Amino acid sequence: MSKFALLSGLLTVLASPSLTQGLVQLPNTYPNLTACLNQPSFFSCENTTVIENSCCSPTPGGLVLSTQFWDTYTGLEAQEQFLPKNSWTLHGLWPDNCDGSFNQYCDFSRQYDPAPSPAVLPNGTVIPPYNGTSVATFIAEFGRFDLLNFMNKYWINQGAPNDVFWAHEFSKHATCTSTFDDACYGPDYKQHQDLVDFYDAAIRAYKQYPTYDMLATFGIIPSNKTTYKLSQFQNALKSQTGAIPYLGCGNNGTVLEEVWYFQHVLGTEQFGHYKTLDSVTNSTCSSTEDIRYYERTPTSERDARLLP
Repeated sequence: MSKFALLSGLLTVLASPSLTQGLVQLPNTYPNLTACLNQPSFFSCENTTVIENSCCSPTPGGLVLSTQFWDTYTGLEAQEQFLPKNSWTLHGLWPDNCDGSFNQYCDFSRQYDPAPSPAVLPNGTVIPPYNGTSVATFIAEFGRFDLLNFMNKYWINQGAPNDVFWAHEFSKHATCTSTFDDACYGPDYKQHQDLVDFYDAAIRAYKQYPTYDMLATFGIIPSNKTTYKLSQFQNALKSQTGAIPYLGCGNNGTVLEEVWYFQHVLGTEQFGHYKTLDSVTNSTCSSTEDIRYYERTPTSERDARLLP
């Protein structure tokens, strides 16, 4: 059994209400936003004046992408790493600049990715790989076993342990989101508050877009026989969200693999109100060919809703 599987088992035990009720008071992880009371309110990327306090609104990464995967296996089923039945999985929460560009790995002091991708930034800077404690341990130190439980159900990696994927997403994206800067947490900042907040925020955005259910309501379900057109996916999702997301396909645009929901946010990424927008990135799915939305490998998924 892997070290991460052992840790997950321990966290499940510790998360039992019978053991923790009345014994643990979870620390707060939210930033200190009192200075934002005097700042104007606006949706990110739509401000007409300079943002004076970047803790109040994400900048320059004000175009926020909530991203999801459709995988059919994990490659780590033997380690009990499964996909959630009847649900897409969480990929991340990304800050894209309002001009279509994006930054990545912006703070090496908060770099927890053991295998950075890319390994070198466009300016030639080599990103130092991380070889320290798992980010799962950081979450557990705040007593957030509920968060770990959800992440192990719905934030699933392919070909490597889940916590490696979580570390990648925080290090590459959250460190480039101004509202997660550790300076926004004030003098009482506790290390890794920002990390816990990022994972909470990514999950909050993910829950707004139940992709599997939204497609299924239009009869679009995974099938190894039936094929669909790009317009069917787009129309189904637009009818539920008001906007056309980015759909990503492999195999020359004929196999559905991912979806990105674009948003502007009023306030912070942690707690603000998201406004869904049409994708600014062209789909990689064919607009003319039939598209396959494959069934999962039966032994690669489980009903996460029935798990504790």
